[in-house]
Amino acid sequence: MSARAIPLTLEAGIPDHKPTFSEAQALAEANRCLYCHDAPCVVACPTGIDIPGFIRKIATDNLKGSARTILSANLLGYSCARVCPVEVLCAGACVHQHQGTPTIAIGRLQRYAVEKAFERGDAAQLLRRKPLNEKKIACVGAGPASLACAGYLALEGFAVTVYEGRALAGGLNTTGVAPYKMHVDGALREVDLVKDLGVTVKTGVTVGKDITPQALLDNHDAVFLGVGLGADTRLGIDGEDGAGVVGATAWIERLKTEPGFALDGVKAAVVVGGGNTAIDAARELAHLGIRDVALAYRRTEDVMSGYAHELAHGREEGVRLVENAVPQSFVRDGAKLTGVALADGRVLPADLVLVAIGQAKAPESVPAFPGVQRDAKGGLVADAATGRTGNPKVFAGGDVLGGELVVTAVQDGKRAARAICAALGVAVDPDAPMMAGHV
Repeated sequence: MSARAIPLTLEAGIPDHKPTFSEAQALAEANRCLYCHDAPCVVACPTGIDIPGFIRKIATDNLKGSARTILSANLLGYSCARVCPVEVLCAGACVHQHQGTPTIAIGRLQRYAVEKAFERGDAAQLLRRKPLNEKKIACVGAGPASLACAGYLALEGFAVTVYEGRALAGGLNTTGVAPYKMHVDGALREVDLVKDLGVTVKTGVTVGKDITPQALLDNHDAVFLGVGLGADTRLGIDGEDGAGVVGATAWIERLKTEPGFALDGVKAAVVVGGGNTAIDAARELAHLGIRDVALAYRRTEDVMSGYAHELAHGREEGVRLVENAVPQSFVRDGAKLTGVALADGRVLPADLVLVAIGQAKAPESVPAFPGVQRDAKGGLVADAATGRTGNPKVFAGGDVLGGELVVTAVQDGKRAARAICAALGVAVDPDAPMMAGHV
């Protein structure tokens, strides 16, 4: 499915909290940039986008050049512009913050430039593709790490096939990003971009079930594993098995991708957790009209792993934080969920509870390749600089190596693409797109 054929889902009712700039807004904001030498915003970007460079091009009405600068360093520059925590990355390092003036809206400018390329339909043509060589690469999983690796290898002339078990490609960008940051169609625009670079994307194909790891190794010169994480972690307390208690990422996937999914009868909801997924889920519930949304965190706000600015927005939208909230059991009236009983005796009313305390690196999400080792948590063991595993033909990146952000997954994919080229004896020009940014 492409970005042009998206069925209506529950996320359609959640508006974009940072709409795209108009031309006048983009020009005004671009002209605020100081175009710093050795810009700290570039250092803070995991993919090393030349931020002053692409912003200057916007200011001089060179939108094609701006998009080319972004995509050279980050093929998923569109989604990163929308979902990256810019407040703690590029914009958080902006020199304006030391001058008492608002930091440059880097994410919104980046979105503006790439979105214009999508609207023109020339995003793929902005990057030069080498003639096909005789090397074939398989990428397992169609999330940001795999898409980046596949796209950059395609530009270097490799024949790349991406295998994805779900019906929709895009990984977390498609199934897990908060709708107020990006809807499914935004993620699929980038899948279409990678396809336009020559990558074959096969959905509904699970490696380890529909095709064996050995078959991939036998039929490809290298394999990249970007399979992401497994199922939501469970609390393991009384009453968890039953209607009304759902893993947060599973619930988010349904509201983003399942036509007809609704929240009928939900008046009070509790989200258990203190990370960014928990905050996102709570904000989504508030956006969908649930009047009583509680974020139940087992410790205090000052040690929450979720971003403070996201929690602040959540409070503005009606989410209330309940600190020192350790769930002891789920309260039910027969089969119907009515609340969450806490260890200190408090009871939080709830018709729906979303559990957001992490995800497993489940065995089924990481097919067994010979020579590829796992750590104690089930993640893969790989060289940090190259993504190379114990099998010289297998590379890895993204969440399965412990990454947390879309932008770090993209950088993992870039690093692995460079390492695959080196391993297969394919020379990469210093000015090739995959060489842009941090090396």
